[in-house]
Amino acid sequence: MRTLLIVVSLCQASVAGIAQTPEALDPNGKLRFHAEGSFGPASIGLSGVRAAFLQMIDSPTEWGQGGSGYGKRLGSSAASSGIRGVLAFSLDSTLRQDPRYFRSNSTGIRRRVGHALRGTILTRTDSGGETLSAWRLGSAYGAAFISNQWHPDRLNTVRRGFANGSASLGFDAAKNVALEFWPDIRRKILRRSS
Repeated sequence: MRTLLIVVSLCQASVAGIAQTPEALDPNGKLRFHAEGSFGPASIGLSGVRAAFLQMIDSPTEWGQGGSGYGKRLGSSAASSGIRGVLAFSLDSTLRQDPRYFRSNSTGIRRRVGHALRGTILTRTDSGGETLSAWRLGSAYGAAFISNQWHPDRLNTVRRGFANGSASLGFDAAKNVALEFWPDIRRKILRRSS
């Protein structure tokens, strides 16, 4: 089940950032980017898989099993995703940061993976520079702490907020690696099938 969760998360990378121009996104473009990331088919699928995984491990146990428990987990996952999207849009629009991932011009797996991981912490500005990715860090940790509020008290802790925010950043790093290499993989697959 964990493998399925990772695969679905990486599938979110299928369109985000692959066919993009270097021009900065205007606020409407940023809104569309985050809306797709929060409410698009891949995000909805990921929320369903995440809820199923939490249902399987019965976390949190206070939410119970059955349809009611799954519904609470699904609602929690979808709401957390939506909160992160709203925070991300608010931060990147205000701070003039570009939320897209830009592939490396380097060659070699090690350099490209490094670029993808670096792109999790640093981001491009609307003017083409580079800065700390406040939109990504703020939205990951902000959504984690906000969504903790509807969890049982034993789970609504600062430690868990930091852990969940860090897990979100870990998934972002994995998504960036997928965005870095997916066009090459897709090209090789298409070449074989023709």
